[in-house]
Amino acid sequence: MKQAILEITMKVSDADRPKAGAIYAKYKPPFLATVPGAKSKDLLVREEDVQVLHGFDSQASAESYLESRLFAKDVVGALTPYLMAPPEIRIYECY
Repeated sequence: MKQAILEITMKVSDADRPKAGAIYAKYKPPFLATVPGAKSKDLLVREEDVQVLHGFDSQASAESYLESRLFAKDVVGALTPYLMAPPEIRIYECY
């Protein structure tokens, strides 16, 4: 079975990055403990943006997470005030 990476890239101001980082830290444990197929979650910070990489056991698991309450209501709801633009969402299959 091919694994998958869900990449979410966000534009967040320097002033709001600590708040966005706190949201990442808050939701990482429930993501790993409750999301079917979840394998990993990592935060990457660059000058121009912030990325969260989610590891899954399959593309189907990554797609299901995007439709879950945890993502759609909890995470997106908490991050929305800090986003300077809509996030870029991509799913990659790992070979």
